[in-house]
Amino acid sequence: MAPADSTAANELLAVRAAELYYEENKTQDEIGAILRVTRWKVGRLLAQARERGIIRIEIVHPRARRLALERDLASRFGLKDAVVVPAPADDVELQARVSEAAADWLVSHRPVPRLLGVSWGRTLHQVADALPSGWSTAVNVVQINGGVSLSKRPGTAAATAVMIAQKAGGQATLLPSPAILERLETKKAIEGDRTVGGVLSMARGASAYLYSAGVADTSSVHVDSGYLTPADIARLVERGAVGDVIGRYITAEGTIADPELDARTLGLGLEELRAAPWSILVIGGEAKHPVARAIVTHGLCSVLVTDEHTARALLEEPDAAVPDFAQTDSATTSREDLS
Repeated sequence: MAPADSTAANELLAVRAAELYYEENKTQDEIGAILRVTRWKVGRLLAQARERGIIRIEIVHPRARRLALERDLASRFGLKDAVVVPAPADDVELQARVSEAAADWLVSHRPVPRLLGVSWGRTLHQVADALPSGWSTAVNVVQINGGVSLSKRPGTAAATAVMIAQKAGGQATLLPSPAILERLETKKAIEGDRTVGGVLSMARGASAYLYSAGVADTSSVHVDSGYLTPADIARLVERGAVGDVIGRYITAEGTIADPELDARTLGLGLEELRAAPWSILVIGGEAKHPVARAIVTHGLCSVLVTDEHTARALLEEPDAAVPDFAQTDSATTSREDLS
């Protein structure tokens, strides 16, 4: 038999073996008897079918994960962990899946963070809602950036922190302050308050931080909450802002877009995220690709929870480099309150 004929015959055998195995639920011994080949040969045919794309195996459960993308992200960006979920066409469903994946990660993560610092926003509130009651025990939560709403619409900052803590049998410590102050003097005065200063000090001692990121457009929670106007957002975009991280607007290079605005922003800063043993970013959707890229490529997270489209967009970035924090000895990434 000519080589081409042999190859075609072998491929046809692989197709038949795959049909019998996956559609007829035959064992490899049964397939061998039907095709008149050895069991070992059946195994090789099935492997060949996978390698050549004759068969495709896809797990379609909403809580499924894309493990190969997770490995690639962790390797490319020096992450401690990555969670990637399938991306449905519907944005609402996408956000729900990413939030559920973040909740699943928190439930299974060991060691348990005894003090968890949390930001606020729509995504974080969904994560809190997705966490089951009793997801852990004695986990205390501290708010890491101001979030008192200035609009008539109630904010989610306090509710998010309290829900996460209550579901873990812990206590929530809130930061009773707006996210952004109109005057620098006012911000400094509030930071100097013993209560606020105590919360910020506690937040700096958290063993893990959980946060999302916002886009630099009029859909921002800062516009919804009354902190910024559409004109403010337009000025930030002119200065290179791609989104906000714990209330701080950053550029594609991971730097502060507007130092004057940032000086009036109350809460932890970017360096606390970079230095944290566990800094967990929960983000999804095409609109957030630019800010996700800035965060991941500039060392602002050590764990990424996202959707597969965002993951692929990050991996396709040609100039992405491993952030500096990834070069540090992993032995330095534990604290006494992680047990």
